[in-house]
Amino acid sequence: MATWSNLGIQDRNSPIIEQLNFFHDHSLLILILVTTLVGYLMGALFFNKLNNRYLLHGQTIEVIWTILPAIILLFIAFPSLRILYLLDEVNNPTISLKSIGHQWYWSYEYSDFSGIEFDSYIIPQNEINLDTFRLLDVDNRIILPINNQIRILITATDVLHSWTVPSLGVKVDANPGRLNQTNFFINRPGLYFGQCSEICGANHRFIPIVIESIPTNHFIKWISNII
Repeated sequence: MATWSNLGIQDRNSPIIEQLNFFHDHSLLILILVTTLVGYLMGALFFNKLNNRYLLHGQTIEVIWTILPAIILLFIAFPSLRILYLLDEVNNPTISLKSIGHQWYWSYEYSDFSGIEFDSYIIPQNEINLDTFRLLDVDNRIILPINNQIRILITATDVLHSWTVPSLGVKVDANPGRLNQTNFFINRPGLYFGQCSEICGANHRFIPIVIESIPTNHFIKWISNII
């Protein structure tokens, strides 16, 4: 948490965001190679005095500069399609959580357990303690177990919202009258912060998301105490 406090970003904590990070590095490496090659060729054209006044066409080079970019795009497209499939696929979730966006707070329902639902409001500045995070912490955190497949169902009651937790690689729009879903897998215990990333009104910045991930046996005790 100390590193995140200094840099303003949390470590990756799910397989999805790790895959997204690897894909980012993979694409960036290809872009650097392409930019370097094109820059070198442009520099070579600008600063040499070679010319051929009788050159009208070159079929070989035209075939190369048509096929080579297509092959490079395939190296980007296949990993991208794989990650898109992983983002949309929900395989045998252990727990289902329903998130409902309001102006300006979130409501949560644990669909697998009857009667467990609550509202999650930002903690006002006049109630902040030394162990809370200003403009990020909430009065009721989401409690979820680690090493379990979590499905989250997302909707809204008034305007567009967006349920976003960057460290888990989750960003899903909350649309009124529509139910969207995604899944994530938490690798280790901790606090993970997010915010609504859709401009939903005057208090848009005061609708944070906090997930507290705990071991499975602690989660079972928590659920037992609530029920």
